[in-house]
Amino acid sequence: MSLLKHDPQEEMGHYWNKFVEDGGEAGPCGWVKDKFGLSRQAVPSRLIDLISDPDTEKAARTAQAMYKMSKLDIA
Repeated sequence: MSLLKHDPQEEMGHYWNKFVEDGGEAGPCGWVKDKFGLSRQAVPSRLIDLISDPDTEKAARTAQAMYKMSKLDIA
């Protein structure tokens, strides 16, 4: 298992798409399994900032939104 931290959003999306298109499998919360069965979590670096925001309500809303996503989108 490895964490791919990408900035900007487009770069993270590029890798996510490549893993899925090449025989991989999409999972929840940014997780994707490649064609060899190796799991990775593709995360835009901005998400890390939002989840660890000192405003705990903002951080909680961000986490709740992330839990509903497969491919993470910071829009």
